[in-house]
Formats: sequence, structure tokens, C-alpha cells
Amino acid sequence: MANKKMEVSHIMPCSVNLLTVATKTEREAMTATAMFVSEDPPLFVVSIQKDITTHRLIEETGQIVLNIASTGQVKLAKKLGHEKAADKFKEFGIETGKATSVSAPTIKGSFANIECKVITSFPVSKFTVYVVEAVAFNRNEDLSPIVWDMNHYYSLGKEVE
Repeated sequence: MANKKMEVSHIMPCSVNLLTVATKTEREAMTATAMFVSEDPPLFVVSIQKDITTHRLIEETGQIVLNIASTGQVKLAKKLGHEKAADKFKEFGIETGKATSVSAPTIKGSFANIECKVITSFPVSKFTVYVVEAVAFNRNEDLSPIVWDMNHYYSLGKEVE
């Protein structure tokens, strides 16, 4: 199993989210996966590595935006998942919008923007798992979301009946 530890995480398809967080003086973005937990209230779970800027900013603000990546944002998702930059928004040309209920910016061109507040969190290994509640959202019905599966990105297709 030791050789397959990393591989096992690749076999579960997951949403691709461009997570944003901001204080009055600092902002950050990263690619993250989120899992749906509950419809009522609308809860999601996301895990963040403890030693990164995103973690520190979430701890300070208690809020994030889950920008659900669209088919036009695959390159951005890859950059935010692997590349370091002093100001990712500037260096990667990320166009932002203003959230209605949280301080983090939205990312324009996303399939949806889900504004969230942290409900609770707990440590797991070198990560913190956050349970967040959606407090506002918008969706661009002209765009399609992407998923990550087997270490590749895919657009969602036809409904299977």
C-alpha cells in the first residue's frame, strides 16, 4: 500500500474549486477540493495544509469563497495548484469580483461562486479540515463546471439515466 498512497486519492472524482480568502491587507487563492456535506443547512468540507498562507488567512477571517472552476479555467486551476507567486491574482491575471457576504473576492469566469463562513474545524495530520456553510452564491448557467479524476480535468457531459 505504501507505493499506492498517493494513487488512491486520484481514483475519486472531485470538484475543482478555486478557493479565495482575504483580509483587509492580504489575499490568497489556491486550487482545492470541497465535498458536499448537507443541503439544509448548505455545508461543505475542505482541507487546507497548516503551513501555508491560505490556512493563516482562513484562521484570521473565518470565511472563504469556493469558486467552482469552469471549463475555461483549467490552466488557472493547474497554476493555483502548483505554482507559487507573491501575488497570484496579479501574476496569473485573475479577474475578481466582489462577494456580497464575505471579504474574500470571487473569481470571474467561474461556473459558480459560493461564499462561505467557517462553522467548525479540526486538525488532521498536517491539515485543518474546515466545515463551512454557504451564506450566498451565484451561478453562471452559460458555463460548465469541471471535475478532477485520475489526475486529469474533465468537463461534465450528458446526464446518465
